[in-house]
Order: sequence, then C-alpha cells, then structure tokens
Amino acid sequence: MRRRARRRNTPGRKPARLRSDIAWSTPDRIGVLGHDLVRELIGRVNLGDMGFLEITGRLPNARESRTFNALLVTLVEHGIVPSTLATRLTYTGAPESLQAAVAAGLLGLGSVFVGSIEGAARMLGAALPDPKAEVALPALADRIVAEHARAGRVVPGLGHPIHKPVDPRVPRLFAVARANGFGGPYLRLMRLVARRAEKSHGRALPINATGAIGAICCEMGLPWQACRGLGVMARAVGLVGHVLEESRRPIAREVWHRTEAEATAHARGRLRRKRP
Repeated sequence: MRRRARRRNTPGRKPARLRSDIAWSTPDRIGVLGHDLVRELIGRVNLGDMGFLEITGRLPNARESRTFNALLVTLVEHGIVPSTLATRLTYTGAPESLQAAVAAGLLGLGSVFVGSIEGAARMLGAALPDPKAEVALPALADRIVAEHARAGRVVPGLGHPIHKPVDPRVPRLFAVARANGFGGPYLRLMRLVARRAEKSHGRALPINATGAIGAICCEMGLPWQACRGLGVMARAVGLVGHVLEESRRPIAREVWHRTEAEATAHARGRLRRKRP
C-alpha cells in the first residue's frame, strides 16, 4: 500500500500554523486562557481553581470550586504506598534532584493507584453519555457488572484493602458533591454498580475514593481523559511533603537494607565452591 506523503513534505503546500491557546507572554504581560496572570489570577485564585482553569478553559464558580478542591484534597496524601516509597528511594539515591524523586512517584500512578479515577469516569460516561436521558439505572448497573465479569475485568472504583465495609472518604465526598449541586445520576449509578457487584461476587466491594471522584467528575462534566490528571496534580504536592520528611527523618535507607536482608537471607552461604 502506498503511503501518503506527510503534509510538511508536500511540495507547494504551506505547513499548518502552530497554535496554542493556553498562555502567552510579552515583556510586560502574561496571559493565561484569557486572563491576565498578574492582575486577575495571582493573589485572587487558589491552586485548585487554577487547575480547573487549565482543564476546562474557564474559572470555576463557587460550587465548582468547593467540589473540585475537595477532590484534590482527597488525593494529596495516602501515606506509605508504592508511589511514596518510589519517591523516597529515588531521593535516597539522588538527593540533589527533588524533581526526579517526585517524578518517580508520579510514574507509578496507574490502573491500580489513582488511575482508577479515569477508569471509573470512563465507565460511567460510556454507560450514560447523556445524564439527562431517562434510563433505568438498575438495569444499566447490571449490564456494567455483567460486562466486566464476562471480560474478566475488575470494576474500576470498587474495593479497598483496608477500608471496609465503607471507605470513609466516600460519604464525605458525596455529601460535598450533593451540597454543591452535583448529586445526580452518576453518583446513583456508581452506588448501584457497587451493590450489584457485591451481590454478584458475594463479598464486600465498597466504592473507594477513586470511584467516588470518577463519578463526581462525570457530574461536573469533566472529560475522562483529564481525570487521572487530578491525581497527578494532587499527588505531586504530597510527594514533595514525603521528600521533605525523608530529608529530615529518613526511612528509605532502612527500608532498602531490611528488604535486601530479608529477601536474600535464604540464599546466603549457598554459593558453590569451585573445585581446584
């Protein structure tokens, strides 16, 4: 099959103009998505609202601000987990590079940790593309659980190794969402999916924080492609905190030595001696 020539190499055709609408700078002004950074944003807009602006292209109203900031606060800190261990261990090896340590932790945000926000939002959005449509939510929940079971996939946003039978963050997140006008069908559908999944699997599968956040993102009209980004934004803050604690009260070196000692204890003294 003959390949199409790339546009930039096509004789006689001008290349498409490069374009970005996010920000621009002149010697005395900086614009960010239609706002003057110095006159309108600095000292007037909090970090969460700035994140909302970057994602949606507009500043949030008061209800959106409260809800969006609540989502970010939930995601900042999760204690000693794989991402924070990666950050601490990287910092131990490269203490001159805080950004590398934070980046190491962020690289581990995938389908198991934080990335399930994206999975839950994508699942709910695909099942209910129009939140105003009259749909039988119980039947829709049955279909979602059945489809995941047939495919051998875990329903994103359900289950937690510690928080059972209820993830304590979820009732609070749902309460904040409802109080600010985001208590619609996606929250109800997520609850129904959890109930159907528990019944189908015969064990507790509570909605976890990422499942709740994914449902609230759908209520707010945020694209599923941006949902993992909320975790990246928030967790970066928490990882900086872990780097600072590691610099003051280190634990990574002890984790390293104890892990190495325990993991290799069985093999010590087993080296075969070579015959002369």
